[in-house]
Amino acid sequence: MANQPDEHDLRLSDDERLHALNVISEHFAAGRLDTDEFYERSGEIAAARALDPLRNAFRGLPGGAPLEVVDNRIRKVSTEIAETTPVGASSRSAETELSSLLRRGNLVESLDWVIIGITLVTFLVLNNVFDWDHAWLVWPSLIVTLGLPRLIFNYSDSDEELYEELKESENEERKKRLKQAADRIKQLESNDRDT
Repeated sequence: MANQPDEHDLRLSDDERLHALNVISEHFAAGRLDTDEFYERSGEIAAARALDPLRNAFRGLPGGAPLEVVDNRIRKVSTEIAETTPVGASSRSAETELSSLLRRGNLVESLDWVIIGITLVTFLVLNNVFDWDHAWLVWPSLIVTLGLPRLIFNYSDSDEELYEELKESENEERKKRLKQAADRIKQLESNDRDT
């Protein structure tokens, strides 16, 4: 029987390194790594030929390395990287307040769509099934029903404006980081082909 390699010495394939680069990019996009850390760690991953050096690049990150050894074979681990709260909140209370605002905003936004959907179904049923001529009256009720979640969750107009700004800012920052991550992966792949 052939001598089995130690799991720490198992060689990585290009596909396994690319999987790890994609996961580290998700951590970067979520704001867990700054640009310098991302470049350093993605370089470590691209240079890794065995599993142990690759694991080191994921130190301190939730979920650890996205590869594991099963039956002396390397297997990809699917990971879901959770979003973080917005970067730049200077104090714990400000971070908590922003987190609460984002939670309430998401909830109110979801409830808005549910209310609009229920109103549309009610209108269609009253208009088409019961042939009621005044089915249009359900639409003005939206003024009241859309206001209820805002009242219940203490969600003001200024909260809604801030929520929209935060959402837009988070989306722009995430897009920027994902583009940087994609560019870095292309750069590393190009360097790997050249060597």
